[in-house]
Amino acid sequence: MAVAALFEPFTLRGVTMRNRLWAAPMCQYAVGEKDGVPRIWHLVHLGALAAGGAGLIVAEATAVSPEGRISNADTGLWNDAQTAAWTPIVAFLHAQGATAGIQLSHAGRKASVWPAWGSDRHGTMATQDGGWPTVSASAVPFPGYAPPVALDAAGIQGIVAAFAAAALRAVAAGFDVVELHAAHGYLLHQFLSPLSNRRTDEFGGTLPNRARLLLQVVAAVRAAIGADRALFVRFSATDHTPGGWTEEETAEVAGWARDAGADFFDVSSGGNVTGARIPLGPGYQVPLARHLKAAADVPVSAVGLITTALQAEQIVATGQADAIMLGRELLRDPHFPLRAAHELGVSVDYWPPQYLRAMWPEA
Repeated sequence: MAVAALFEPFTLRGVTMRNRLWAAPMCQYAVGEKDGVPRIWHLVHLGALAAGGAGLIVAEATAVSPEGRISNADTGLWNDAQTAAWTPIVAFLHAQGATAGIQLSHAGRKASVWPAWGSDRHGTMATQDGGWPTVSASAVPFPGYAPPVALDAAGIQGIVAAFAAAALRAVAAGFDVVELHAAHGYLLHQFLSPLSNRRTDEFGGTLPNRARLLLQVVAAVRAAIGADRALFVRFSATDHTPGGWTEEETAEVAGWARDAGADFFDVSSGGNVTGARIPLGPGYQVPLARHLKAAADVPVSAVGLITTALQAEQIVATGQADAIMLGRELLRDPHFPLRAAHELGVSVDYWPPQYLRAMWPEA
């Protein structure tokens, strides 16, 4: 059988992913009880990806506090009930041979919005409907949303503590990988970008100042999860907007984050402002991952309209990225990794036994 770069194992610290086809965190807005506790949907959704052969599955943006949720239908990891509910989900992922990751997030000024489905209403959810006041680096609203309150010094340290506490809960639930969401216009990205950070204190202005919160969170989470688990950071590598966050700044901060304890960088883009001109097309964000990998000398994953086995293999085999994060393609086909192995002529030993009768015959 053939040898493909996509199906080479990948190890970070004490964690080994069985291949380089990974499930990106994808918001489900499926907590109908509004309590942040994952339920049957999350087990079935994530479990299908594990049975389908993904090497790493990163659970959706999971809030580190109630106020950090994007919507009131988001998952959380700020209390014991949530930890207990994540535990059997992680156990099932492990039973299928997959590595389990979770993306920890605080939505900042993009919090307290109506869920993306299940309602015909959009934008900020008012308090009488179940919403809550939002916070950010500065009192600058995301276009069309309610203005946030700028975090004071105590509030900033509360954010750091909330990420660390959620990371401890992730360890208790059995997760192997913790990813920090510093992309898509959420709180850590809001501090990084001059378009949303107008502060004049030690958390604003210069690049080291704008990166300070992220680096404090990285250090606190590394201390919480210990030396054996892997720590990822998801970046939006650029705001795609003049005067905003840039690829060069991303590379500089990634190096600092590596020194603070991060192991790997999940590269996306955009999300902090409206009206950005994003050049959509197959693999449109791969050059951003390639730039970060080269400029900062760090391992990275690529994401964004990667839809075929040959396309994914070419990205990894040529060293543009170390792994592929799949989103929409895995929603369309949770068994994409097994199909990719077949298409690339690779033999894998992690077909679920219940599905062996469906294996493609060897050529």
